[in-house]
This record gives sequence, structure tokens and C-alpha cells, in this order.
Amino acid sequence: MNHDVFMAGFGGQGVLLIGNLLAYATIMEGNDASYFPAYGVEKRGGAATCTIVMADKNVGSPVVGEPEAALLLNPLSMEKYYDRVRSGGFALVNSSLIDDDGSSRDDLQKVLIPANEMALEVGDSRLVNMIVLGAYLEYSKVVKMETVKEALKVVLPERNHRFLPMNYQALERGADFCRQALSMK
Repeated sequence: MNHDVFMAGFGGQGVLLIGNLLAYATIMEGNDASYFPAYGVEKRGGAATCTIVMADKNVGSPVVGEPEAALLLNPLSMEKYYDRVRSGGFALVNSSLIDDDGSSRDDLQKVLIPANEMALEVGDSRLVNMIVLGAYLEYSKVVKMETVKEALKVVLPERNHRFLPMNYQALERGADFCRQALSMK
């Protein structure tokens, strides 16, 4: 196993949380992971990105020039990073905020997901990140959903554990959406 994924959005969307969560779940399953976050500290709502490299042996570098997958949560992320995804890769695009349908490239598998609307349906606009992570888990199968749910209990501060059921529901909704989207292609 050797997977890498790049996640990008703006501060407050939970990009760094799901990156950390994915890396932690990977390690829980006995594999190696590298989590490389970056964020704009100049203001709330600035850019937030992270790269996660997962492998069944040692990870050599957390830096990835052309990721095999990208989770793009806002228009600036789409504009800056979409073209970097390697040919044959996967792009998950938050169609709630991004109008670009990705048609500029036909060498990628793409899923357009209305993550903001789905998060509201689950009950909280802050669940966009879990919707997107659930969809990525369904596509990649890089770690088990149950492992991510267990990792969430560790990564999420205990004061927020009352929100675990909503987070689980959002993960499942994202996975269901991706499963249906991929079956139609």
C-alpha cells in the first residue's frame, strides 16, 4: 500500500482535523503515515492545506508534488491545486462552493459532492469535512471506516465527544454519496 492525498480549503472547514484523523487511523491499522499541515496564520479563513502519505512501509517524505488524490473544499483550492493531481488520480470537489466541474481534465476520476448542503442535512454546517472524508474513504479504501470512527474518539477533544454520533453520520453520508456517484460512471 502506498497512497497520498492532498486536502485544501479555508481555515475553519476542518481540513487539518480530517488530515490528522486520516493519518492517525492509518497508524492504528499498523501502517506508516506522514501528516504535513500548512495554514495561513494571517487571518481566520486563510488557506488551510495538508498532505497525508500512507504506506505499509516507512514513508520517505511528506512532500508530494503531484498527489494521487485531492480533496478540494473551496474555489481557491480548486484554482490552485486541481491541475497538480497526477494523471489517473482522483479529485473530490465540494460543488456547494466550487462552480468549476473539473471538465478541464478528462484524465481524472472526479466526484462533485454538495458537501455543505449534506452537512446541513445531517445537522451542522461544520460537518463538511466529515462528509468529504467519508467520500474519500469510500473511494480509496485506504483505511476502514470503523478505524476512522475509533480514531475520531482520540483526535476529537473529549469535550466534543457529544458530537461523535453526528460525525459518524456525516462520514457515512459522504461514503454513501461517493458509492452512488461512482456506480453511475
